[in-house]
Amino acid sequence: MTEKIVILDFGSQYTQLIARRVRELNVYCEIYPYNHFPALDASVKGVILSGSPCSVREEGSPRVDLSLFRNKLPLLGVCYGAQLMAHVNGGSVEPSSIREYGRASLEPVAGKTSAFMKGITNGSQVWMSHGDTIVNLPSDFEIIAKTESIPVAAYKINGEETYGIQFHPEVTHTLEGKALLSNFVMDICKCTGDWTPDSFVEATVSELKQQLGNDKVVLGLSGGVDSSVAAVLIHKAIGSNLTCIFVDNGLLRKNEYDEVLQSYHGLGLNVIGVDAKKEFYTSLAGLSDPEQKRKAIGKTFIDIFEQEGKKIKDVRWLGQGTIYPDIIESVSVKGPSATIKSHHNVGGLPEKMNMKVVEPLKTLFKDEVRRVGKKLGLDSALLGRHPFPGPGLAIRIIGDITEEKVAILQEADYVFIQLLKQRGWYDKVWQAGVILLPIKSVGVMGDERTYENVVSLRAVSSVDGMTADWVHLPYELLAEISNSIINRVKGVNRVVYDISSKPPATIEWE
Repeated sequence: MTEKIVILDFGSQYTQLIARRVRELNVYCEIYPYNHFPALDASVKGVILSGSPCSVREEGSPRVDLSLFRNKLPLLGVCYGAQLMAHVNGGSVEPSSIREYGRASLEPVAGKTSAFMKGITNGSQVWMSHGDTIVNLPSDFEIIAKTESIPVAAYKINGEETYGIQFHPEVTHTLEGKALLSNFVMDICKCTGDWTPDSFVEATVSELKQQLGNDKVVLGLSGGVDSSVAAVLIHKAIGSNLTCIFVDNGLLRKNEYDEVLQSYHGLGLNVIGVDAKKEFYTSLAGLSDPEQKRKAIGKTFIDIFEQEGKKIKDVRWLGQGTIYPDIIESVSVKGPSATIKSHHNVGGLPEKMNMKVVEPLKTLFKDEVRRVGKKLGLDSALLGRHPFPGPGLAIRIIGDITEEKVAILQEADYVFIQLLKQRGWYDKVWQAGVILLPIKSVGVMGDERTYENVVSLRAVSSVDGMTADWVHLPYELLAEISNSIINRVKGVNRVVYDISSKPPATIEWE
């Protein structure tokens, strides 16, 4: 039984970061909404209460029965979680007289020794982000750290391993945040830190063998990291009983279909390649709305996949490359998440094809998937590929889709990506691509006036796509890329660079 830490989410933007920091300690953890979590079994070694955009003083603010954890398991409240524990036990939480947001210096309280504060230096930089503050603690709570502006930066409840902090240890601005979390997870919760890519592969392959037996599985490959690693894991468990289908929807990058298909055969996978460009172009004809385009692509993919899947006899399972952020984002602390865009995997397919779903990566973040892929021996070029949207270039062409527009975008994108690789920037960028804009601009080529397309370059840095910042590519490189696209791609006479971060923008334009 894998030991784990459970994180209860009260709606904080930083909750996933807490999980990532815990996993960096080689300790498995799971996130659940505060109001919807399973019974805690012997595998759970500790509980963390996340922050929240709410105030504990508000009527209807999130609550959880703390008696489920206190004196049963080590407990750590972060920001809202710390304020909640103080508030419900008779302490006083009030609006901050000076709202503390940003960097602060942590001062451990002299004489208050605690395993939680072990090794933390006096004046260590921490990151605050709260509008309320704990003014008075209940009588059985003791302060173990403060800052210049707040008297209660960290506390411990006497006689139990329960702690609260009003800063965020999970963000990089808290310089010794990882050490604090290590003190809690490793020393107080007594976790062993044995959750590694090696142990994940071994455990997952064993579970897949038991789950699938001699059943047949069909999996839709996309050419991306997630579906590729999922395929190799399932193949390691059931061998030739796995059949993969790679569909060319006409919306892939230049040469991608042939190159990726060749790399899959090199992995020993049983892959069926399907050229369905015409079917997808027909389904997209005349559609400009992003959601309509997504739905048309999804429906066409389902039709093609079902058609090909029926050719394989006795298939019982559908394999998918679902990863942990997909799961987390499908459950909100306030009910179903708002639909920002709909292209998660192959929605609706299992019901239509009467198959069960197997998702071997559903507990992993993207960087963890890459580490598992490396352990499985996948080629570094495949593992290092930038994420690519499920609907492909359809959502990088603003407006309706035509073969001519796809061809222009493929060429411009090819120039961009190749120059990033040649100039040593591809691996420094998390995701890059070109967007074909629905406008034309006047230009001059030679002595002739042109009226042609505008494309936007997009390059972002990120860890898992939840947040992203635009990459400061050198002006010289941007100039080279712009010049190469305009000279080599017929139909483009202007190149711009997108310098928007996520949030408020998204990585893709549609």
